[in-house]
Amino acid sequence: MKAPFVKQSTRDYYRACRENGMSLFEFIHGYVYGRWCYHYIGLAGDKDPWWRWLWVPLVLIIDRVHPFTENDAHRSGDPDQTKPTWSDAYHGKPLPLNEATKLIRLDRPVNTALPETVLPYTRARDLILDNPEKIVLLDCPCRAGMKNPCTPTDVCILIGDPFATFMLEHHPDKTRAITADEAVAVVKAEQARGHVSHAFFKDVALGKFYAICNCCACCCGAMKAHAMGIPMLCSSGYLAQVDQDLCTKCGTCAQKCQFKAIGFNKEGAYIREDRCMGCGVCTLSCSKDAITLRLAPEKGEPLKVDALH
Repeated sequence: MKAPFVKQSTRDYYRACRENGMSLFEFIHGYVYGRWCYHYIGLAGDKDPWWRWLWVPLVLIIDRVHPFTENDAHRSGDPDQTKPTWSDAYHGKPLPLNEATKLIRLDRPVNTALPETVLPYTRARDLILDNPEKIVLLDCPCRAGMKNPCTPTDVCILIGDPFATFMLEHHPDKTRAITADEAVAVVKAEQARGHVSHAFFKDVALGKFYAICNCCACCCGAMKAHAMGIPMLCSSGYLAQVDQDLCTKCGTCAQKCQFKAIGFNKEGAYIREDRCMGCGVCTLSCSKDAITLRLAPEKGEPLKVDALH
């Protein structure tokens, strides 16, 4: 007999966890992550909720299990360093506008494991889309945790089941179903504001891609962690490059760059390649088309949606 108080999306998520060989603990972790995401993720903000006192001991426990400062083999360059890290379980990859648009517009099921050259983590590398036309817009938990968040706040895009429907059922006041065209409009508007689109992967989201985050360095927990040296983000596989003959030194690109990767000298703008994540936001901000993206094999490979099978 089905428990009447258990939502269908919870049953579907539990069934998917079982089919994917996940433990009961992992199911509970994923349920807590989705059901109470504003507590789970919002703690990275600067509000002072009553539950914040739990955050420090939780971080210390997680850090003891998966130290924040430890990189895996691919990212550290050490072939003997193979221990999974905290960020291996939860991470994002920046998406230039054209790839984010293609990912949103996928109208067929996809089941592929991304190679480590695309997503350099030991866990959560699958791009599996069941019911890819199911797209849900969520009020951003990172921005909800801020005293003065960037706006608008409804910028998180969930794609595919069971997670999209799970969030829709459990957060009816903070979610709504949208079309692919509406999702693309959100991404375009956010990138025009200078905010970065990331494809996010998480272990308890069935070890796969589940969302496109559109956020900023001042609100996004993952971007804050990245700035602190916690490797939750990897390069898009591209680097920005400047045609200094076209650059007018207006400074707009540097103002928009969330990774502080653009500087200026007497010739014009230049790219700090060690900071650039290849998100492409600067290319959209330049009225003179002086900035473009180039492939950067040394940074890894891009997520090319057209090549997915």
